[in-house]
Amino acid sequence: MPAPPAKPQLARAYLALLGAQVAFGLFPVFGQVAFGPGGLAPLAVGAWRLAGGAAILGVLAAAVHGRAAIPARAHLARFVVSAFLGVAINQGLFLVGLSRSTPLNATLVMCLIPVFTFVIAAAVGQEYFSGMRLAGVIVALAGTVPLLFEDGLHSFGRYGLGNLLMVANGLCYSGYLIVSKPLARRYPPLVVITWAYVFSLPFIAYFGWGETLMPAAGHAAVWWSLAYIVAFPTVLAYLFNMYALARVPASTTAVFIYAQPLIAAIASWLAFHETPSAGMLAATACLFAGIWLVTRRPETVEAPEAA
Repeated sequence: MPAPPAKPQLARAYLALLGAQVAFGLFPVFGQVAFGPGGLAPLAVGAWRLAGGAAILGVLAAAVHGRAAIPARAHLARFVVSAFLGVAINQGLFLVGLSRSTPLNATLVMCLIPVFTFVIAAAVGQEYFSGMRLAGVIVALAGTVPLLFEDGLHSFGRYGLGNLLMVANGLCYSGYLIVSKPLARRYPPLVVITWAYVFSLPFIAYFGWGETLMPAAGHAAVWWSLAYIVAFPTVLAYLFNMYALARVPASTTAVFIYAQPLIAAIASWLAFHETPSAGMLAATACLFAGIWLVTRRPETVEAPEAA
């Protein structure tokens, strides 16, 4: 059995994971600024993110891995599917959904990603499925009802459509995690992420078609928000996660995802004076209860150590 990481390494890994969650948790807040007066449409922001991510990650992958960053021809189809699910379609749904919702709603809906991932992984045989996990999926999905039907079950609430688009985004991202898992066994994480952005570049034409790609003059906050979106949740957060994944179990990284709603709630309160409604609090309770049921480890009996 390999020796566990030293305490300093674990501390750095936990700090990296915390940094990644801060970057992702603040993304919806900066996104709302980018969509504001003098700003850009959601898909225009997506075009910037695709182009910036592909350029920066491509340079990093070439510098770190050289020719090893070039994928084998046999794996190209899986790389393309991963790119569409994990970057292109995923980001399009998220950005449009965010523009029709709130930062706090966005981070709550994103907490469904671990649940979706477990369901898909169990369906394809990558994870075991149990009654406890099924109960967790049902509870977590029930938590989305207050977010989708704010005005009652007869119609979507004010943010219902936006939240639904972000639920679809989470489902796409979960599919990306499953499809890309065999690639992660063969290639370094930086290589997998880089090609996910590179193969998404054709979507820039769709994202940018008919859109204004430059903020209006005199709106420096939009430029700063755009720079944050490209630099932090697009590039640095992925690098922080990769650093941590080399030192701690994947289940540990999943636990840190649940810090995002708290980070977004504090930032939304400071930036937009957004206070949680009763429906949000009910949704939060259901989401966290369901996620705990799905991700908790089953009790196992350790075998006696061989002499």
